Amino acid sequence: MEKKRLTRSTDKVLGGVCGGIAEYFDVDPTLVRVGYLFLTFFTAFCGVLFYPILWLVIPEKGQVR
Repeated sequence: MEKKRLTRSTDKVLGGVCGGIAEYFDVDPTLVRVGYLFLTFFTAFCGVLFYPILWLVIPEKGQVR
């Protein structure tokens, strides 16, 4: 069995972070994106800081680390 890895998705709106998280947890990407918006809004826009960090840290699909 292949080990599951978190990668950025090709199903992307901006950087593929939310799409990659959705693929990892096998949920609809729209749900993850809406959840991200709610969390960003209700945490004084901390998501605006975390998204670029995740964009840099999470590898693209197909890249080997």
